[in-house]
Amino acid sequence: MNLKIFFKFVELPTKVASMLPLLLGTLYALYRFEDFYILRFALMFVSLLSFDMATTAINNYYDYKKAAKTHGYGYETHNPVVHYKLKESTVVATIVILLVLAAGGGIALVSQTGLIVFLLGGLSFLIGILYSFGPIPISRMPLGELFSGLFMGFVIIFISAYIHSDQAVVTLLLQGNWISLHINFLEVLYLFWFSVPAILGIAGIMLANNICDIEDDMDNRRYTLPVYIGRKNALLLFKLLYYVSFVDLIVLVLLGIHPVLVLLLLLTLIPLRRNIARFQQEQHKGTTFILSVKNFMLMSAARIIVLGIAVIWVSIWPA
Repeated sequence: MNLKIFFKFVELPTKVASMLPLLLGTLYALYRFEDFYILRFALMFVSLLSFDMATTAINNYYDYKKAAKTHGYGYETHNPVVHYKLKESTVVATIVILLVLAAGGGIALVSQTGLIVFLLGGLSFLIGILYSFGPIPISRMPLGELFSGLFMGFVIIFISAYIHSDQAVVTLLLQGNWISLHINFLEVLYLFWFSVPAILGIAGIMLANNICDIEDDMDNRRYTLPVYIGRKNALLLFKLLYYVSFVDLIVLVLLGIHPVLVLLLLLTLIPLRRNIARFQQEQHKGTTFILSVKNFMLMSAARIIVLGIAVIWVSIWPA
């Protein structure tokens, strides 16, 4: 398997869905906690990217093994295992290597930070595996949007901010036979609110993907959310996800968690509405699905730029 085929197999462009939350959480920590540990960031980057690639690889492999319909709707080109005629042994070896890299980076990060990262990281690993593998994978149920949004949107942002917070958010200590847990409720709540646009944006990507695949999913017995609620309701939900995320941004500004500069993000509503309208007209994997990814990238990149400016501003002109 050469590098080009590997990138296709793990669907590298889709890894933006995990890398942008990592950057958002890091900037949140810089802005709110005014601290940054480069080694911890590097370890989380390696672990997160490796695991995200592994889950995609598992999903493609599992679809290849479980497909009930293998011709007539682009299966031969959509699934990279089939399209590139990959050996099963090569596919399995690639998945194992990626999982080892992810686990190694995660363990090293835990040694730098503590048990909270171990528990949240371990839970994320478990959900990531169950998302694509097992008797009934999460991706084949109407829970894919919920789990992907919460874990890729909230948990990634939480961990990427927490590792720079010096345990100002949550502490978990083992002292003899006692386990001591302390939670700064407001900080956790603020972090969750901060994560809402990412949660909804990632859920939007999964929803758009499932809307595009609704007929094929029914043929392959993948009972996703659009299969349950129907295309019309799924398209309405797709639209609402983005508008709720902007309400959340306004609330964060009013609470003082976001700098006032974030209100500039309201300008991104213009291209977002155009993309939403185009997707409402046509839902096609090859042409319009990418609009959901572009929406998420636009929302997240704009926030990263604004928060980056705010961090620089505070460092030069502290209050």
